[in-house]
This record gives sequence, C-alpha cells and structure tokens, in this order.
Amino acid sequence: MELSIAPVVRVMKGAGAERISRDAKEYLAKELEAYATEVATEAIRLAQHAGRKTVMEEDIKLAAKRV
Repeated sequence: MELSIAPVVRVMKGAGAERISRDAKEYLAKELEAYATEVATEAIRLAQHAGRKTVMEEDIKLAAKRV
C-alpha cells in the first residue's frame, strides 16, 4: 500500500469520526489508493490525447468527473 494511514485518519477525523478501527483505516486507504490510481490513469490518457507529456490540473479535474 502506497498511501499511509495517517492522512486517512486525518480525513476521517475531519469528517467527524471519534474512533476508527485499524481495519477501517486500512480498508479506506486501499479504496482511496484504487480510486486515485483510476483518476491518475485517466488523467494521463487525457494528457496524452492532448499531445502532452505533462498532466495538468484540468486533466485531473476531468478525470475525476469521468471515474
């Protein structure tokens, strides 16, 4: 797993969770990582389609809407 647990805990605490089980933290981290990978893959495809090697913010925004 690439995504560390600490940011997941911050997100969940920010959303109002008081306590979070270890399994819940790990599962959410895996799900977020899978979603981020899908968005990144789509953003890369969009950048390549536009003839660019650089992924831009607009690519990420559009990819997030499509995924």
